[in-house]
Amino acid sequence: MTSPRNLKRPSRRLISIFGAASAVTAGVIVGGYALFGPGATGSTSAAGSAHVPPGGNVSGDVSRAAAGNGPGNAVPSSPGPTLALRSGLPGMPPYDPSDLYFADRPNQLSAAVAGVPSYVYVPNSESNTVSVIDPATYKVVRTVPVGQQPQHVVPSWDLQTLWVNNDLGNSLTPINPRTGVFGSPVPVSDPYNLYFTPDGKSAVVMAEALHEIAFRDPHTMAVQDILRVPCSGVNHADFSPDGTYFIASCEYSGQLVKVDTATHKLLGVIELRSGARPQDVKIAPDGSVWYVADMQANGVWMLDGDSFRVTGFVRTGLGAHGLYVSRDSRSLFVSNRGEGSVAVLDFATRSVKAVWRIPGRATPDMGGVSADGTVLWLTGRYTADVYAISTVDGHLIARIPVGKGPHGLCVYPQPGRYSLGHTGIFR
Repeated sequence: MTSPRNLKRPSRRLISIFGAASAVTAGVIVGGYALFGPGATGSTSAAGSAHVPPGGNVSGDVSRAAAGNGPGNAVPSSPGPTLALRSGLPGMPPYDPSDLYFADRPNQLSAAVAGVPSYVYVPNSESNTVSVIDPATYKVVRTVPVGQQPQHVVPSWDLQTLWVNNDLGNSLTPINPRTGVFGSPVPVSDPYNLYFTPDGKSAVVMAEALHEIAFRDPHTMAVQDILRVPCSGVNHADFSPDGTYFIASCEYSGQLVKVDTATHKLLGVIELRSGARPQDVKIAPDGSVWYVADMQANGVWMLDGDSFRVTGFVRTGLGAHGLYVSRDSRSLFVSNRGEGSVAVLDFATRSVKAVWRIPGRATPDMGGVSADGTVLWLTGRYTADVYAISTVDGHLIARIPVGKGPHGLCVYPQPGRYSLGHTGIFR
């Protein structure tokens, strides 16, 4: 392992919902908490203090909307009557340091997606199409041609657009999720995967074949900056609690890179063990651990993000690939593509508490959790189908035929104030 530079974190002010009177940007009460995000009402002061918009009520429990009591949908214990938020990267909505996903509770949709119909968008990499599934009927309702080798369908930071990543087509196809209209492709070089900075100022294109991370305008996709990375196959990432840095995996060289979000500078490189194939990256709700799926090591690496060092490893199953947080912030779903299973990792114990086997031949890859938290949707990368899996007991609800090579499907809309990209990382 190399000796990465440590990132000195800026001081973070504790923000109380009952702070001094100030205007609050995009403040909205959801599940008893004051949230901040696109489409909501209110304003925020330069001082960073937050308070509730007129008529708001901050008392309550975000768990009220939770349903069921399975591993992925249990009703969490009450976090108390108020929520203290912290400021992070300038321009980024305040966050809860104890639970980064506090705004992702079941059915707690942002006002920005009010009226948006619910669908599952499946990019078929080998068919150059996107299949659209109605989650109520588990049926494909339409199939739309897009560019060459679509890899992921990615929600924009402001929740208004879905971007189809046409990797070999060197373009992004925009989808209006409200109308279902597929727009004209936007030229973008090698868009294998796509993220957005927590402040919404940049789209972050993982240009895997070019060994680059490209920072672009989040709307026009015009280039802002290019970072050349000293690794091969950069593709998946997640952001620190305060948004000041992100960690990305490099699949083909078995490395991880740490990047400063604001300056776009490389902060460090980790060399995993020989033959490692790191995939998806996901931070724990309390920010204490980062998990990196490794399809060659058959499990997830655990990292300390601030010191940027490996702290442990948990075996989950053959071909560990995608990582998805449950709606109660208690579990991490790990798709094991090599054995056709999903491991349920408990954040509290950092151990696997259940393994769900998908009947028949199955190759679970990328996906997301339904808005109500009861269904985990995953693509069958090499079986040309999509799996709908119960998060209560892991049984297969439906197996839906789609095009060839289905990859990074997107369940939309989902709860959350804004999107960090990929197939839906919402905070």
